[in-house]
Amino acid sequence: MTAPPAIDADPRSWRRAFADLQAGLRARELWALLAWQDIKQRYRRSSLGPLWITVGMAVTALALGVVNSALFGTSISTLLPSITTGLILWNFMNGCIVEGSETFIANEGMIKQLPAPVSVYALRTVWRQALYLAHNLVVYVLVLAIFFGKLSHPYRLVDKEYALLHPGLGWGMLLAVPALILVLLNGAWVVLLFGVVSTRFRDIPPVIQSFITMLFYATPIMWSMDQVRAMNQASHEGFGSIAVNLLQLNPVYHFVEIVRAPLVGQQQSWTHWLVAGVVTVVGWSLAMLVLRNYRARVAYWV
Repeated sequence: MTAPPAIDADPRSWRRAFADLQAGLRARELWALLAWQDIKQRYRRSSLGPLWITVGMAVTALALGVVNSALFGTSISTLLPSITTGLILWNFMNGCIVEGSETFIANEGMIKQLPAPVSVYALRTVWRQALYLAHNLVVYVLVLAIFFGKLSHPYRLVDKEYALLHPGLGWGMLLAVPALILVLLNGAWVVLLFGVVSTRFRDIPPVIQSFITMLFYATPIMWSMDQVRAMNQASHEGFGSIAVNLLQLNPVYHFVEIVRAPLVGQQQSWTHWLVAGVVTVVGWSLAMLVLRNYRARVAYWV
């Protein structure tokens, strides 16, 4: 008679941590249904329902595009697609950071009553943000259809001869697919890591709320790096170069660029992919370390 496999009794074991993640992935019907129910509940009794996600994004992108085009004297036909794509990606990342920090706190009742892997609740949050992202991509498709003629040829975001010339849309758009997958993978570790830490230290969510606005303005979404470089060229004082170097330290900027550049036909540095890859490895290492050490305590902390 074959003996049953030994069960690792240590709650702080890598085997249990990876088993929790694997069990969570297998329970995709559960977290996918819960995420969709979250969206339906939010827009219950609304005439447009979840389409309000798309409408809200369209209005915000249009308003920012018109205002920034007038302020900086840039063509709306090239600026609006860039702002729209940046906002769509920012909304996903912002949701993973802000809602991810409260993912276990918000699921307190289910955690205490439903014997499910901890990772299920993190995947629920990530999938909900992914559904928002899918709704918002409709706005990108509409903007692309309107300005495709301008974006399909080489163009400059800044109307200066020394400004960077972007190649325009082409087969490079396909790079957006692995880039989006990479962004989703990073959203998962962000929710898992911030969720567990915030459950233990309840001051973390308010701190995140305080700094998220600053992170938004420090990320080239409403403005572009081309505008910073153009200002540097015009002033000859070197402040633009300092700003560009400082912005390289913002990891959100690199994740925005690996997706946005292919979608709007802009030049892209492979440095963005390198930084995104390093952040992915380091982030998942930290998330799995936290899951290994504190997974069993989440139910008591909530």
